Amino acid sequence: MKPSPFWSLWGGPIVMGVLTTTGLITALVSDTWGDWWSWVGLGIPVAVMGWHCWPHTQPAAAAQGAHGQPHTETTETGTRATPP
Repeated sequence: MKPSPFWSLWGGPIVMGVLTTTGLITALVSDTWGDWWSWVGLGIPVAVMGWHCWPHTQPAAAAQGAHGQPHTETTETGTRATPP
């Protein structure tokens, strides 16, 4: 069975929204276990956003491309190699 395009697009944001909403509500109305859940429910979305915002570097072999040549850019004056 092929996964629905709706869930592949909106599944992550819906899960993050549910975690955030339950974390905020339990932080307001609950004590002890609610404090723990609010930390989890609010911490996971923050950690996911931090992961996606953190700059990821590529290995040098992947940056050169499949053929082993440096990446080139085409400009109005011609083709030039970009510095490593």
